Amino acid sequence: MHIAVLDAFTLNPGDLDWAELQSLGPCAIYDRTQPAELLPRAAAADILLTNKTELTAGTIQNLPRLVYIGVLATGTNVVDLAAARARGIPVTNVPAYGTKSVAQMTFALLLELAQHAGHHAQTVREGRWTRSLEWCYWDFPLLELAGLTLGIVGFGRIGRAVGELGAAFGMKVLACHPTEGPAPPGVRFVEIDTLFRESNVVSLHCPLTPRTANLVNARRLSLMKPTAFLLNTSRGPVVDEPALADALNSARIAGAALDVLSTEPPRADNPLLTARNCLITPHLAWATRAARSRLMKIAVENVRAFLRGQPQNVVN
Repeated sequence: MHIAVLDAFTLNPGDLDWAELQSLGPCAIYDRTQPAELLPRAAAADILLTNKTELTAGTIQNLPRLVYIGVLATGTNVVDLAAARARGIPVTNVPAYGTKSVAQMTFALLLELAQHAGHHAQTVREGRWTRSLEWCYWDFPLLELAGLTLGIVGFGRIGRAVGELGAAFGMKVLACHPTEGPAPPGVRFVEIDTLFRESNVVSLHCPLTPRTANLVNARRLSLMKPTAFLLNTSRGPVVDEPALADALNSARIAGAALDVLSTEPPRADNPLLTARNCLITPHLAWATRAARSRLMKIAVENVRAFLRGQPQNVVN
């Protein structure tokens, strides 16, 4: 069977090896695929792998050879799952590969809000310390995390890993989770509005669904403490971005740190790009080499399992 990878570059910019995938059959690997290139490239493929290249119902209907779609990520909103199911095409994803890396990035963002290490390191590089009248200085209030309350929205694998890190820093952990069951030791399950009211830090780890789109809106932001921080390493559209920009610029909350935005790359007029005390990184929480290696390994094993007639990690 012919395999095509539509947008390979972000997974493998050159430090990994596609040899295992190529051993499974003829394989075309494209760094990125523009909309006009999609159908010509996909037409010869029985197996398509995609990360962010959208496979709509119309596209799927126009690919008669297609028998399998593999998403090189956990989220599958780039594929019309119903259209694939109607054609009998399994769609697979790669769960759990980035849990530790995303949790690590969540705390990198929180620690930057709390300590401003990057800012102060830059002032030293610019020569400010050599000119200082004092032996030390700091430009912002420095925040100790111990004793603060960390609220986690979405308590799956990543949310739980973030909760463990929070507890290790001495933070109290709240969580809201859609499923029933007891909370782990040291975690208190609460309703979402209670979480926003009581937390010093709100961290988002929920999938993007119709129910979670704009989950963080003006009303919920108004519930937060004026000293609180918002973190988002989940999906950009979970946050109402103009509402968050207003909350930051009016000091209704103290700061935000986001690794995801509603449109990526963002438009130049996105209000968060210039909002007060808003850190934004370019969707890199998943991208440690260790996490990408796991992602590639699982994606290849998904294809191999399908070829054996035993598909795994099927989402539709």
